[in-house]
Amino acid sequence: MKLSSIVLASVFAAVSPTAQAQMPESPAVLVAKQRDAMAQFSYLEGVWRGTAWTLDATGKRLEMTQTERIGPFLEGTVRMIEGRGYMADGSLGFHALGVLSHDLAKKTWSLRSWGQGRGGEFPFTPTTDGYVWTTPAGPNATIRYTAVFKGDTWREIAEYVAEGRAARQIFEMNLMRVSATTWPEDGAVLLK
Repeated sequence: MKLSSIVLASVFAAVSPTAQAQMPESPAVLVAKQRDAMAQFSYLEGVWRGTAWTLDATGKRLEMTQTERIGPFLEGTVRMIEGRGYMADGSLGFHALGVLSHDLAKKTWSLRSWGQGRGGEFPFTPTTDGYVWTTPAGPNATIRYTAVFKGDTWREIAEYVAEGRAARQIFEMNLMRVSATTWPEDGAVLLK
């Protein structure tokens, strides 16, 4: 073997572990890690139905039938959430879509949500029996959503939290899981 080949092989061997350590993980590895992280939220999956109330801008209490459907998407790396609130006359009073995701690098959770003409990405914190997430609600104020799951029951409240004032409840839903779902994966456009 020529000296230049030996030197080149030695340099490659010395640099290779460092270069390999800096190479990004393969998509398959990242998907597996995302799926593993998201597995803790498998209890969310299904079709849910129950009662809900919210306060409108004037403070009037609105009662509705609330439905939610939640399922894994993108190979189980995110959870898709669709919520609908039906008024007593059957009209749709509320409709929202959410995507729960995990940032592997930052080790943080977020809920990207759209509904009622608004949208955004919001911090999401798992708890021992559910989760908490918050949205901005003006200067020095947030809306804090707290969900608790027990078997096939789901209770979630929202509180308006303003600096220097006591939290005020503005929403509550009490749901029961009524069935499993294959949404949103079912119905994908196939190759042929």
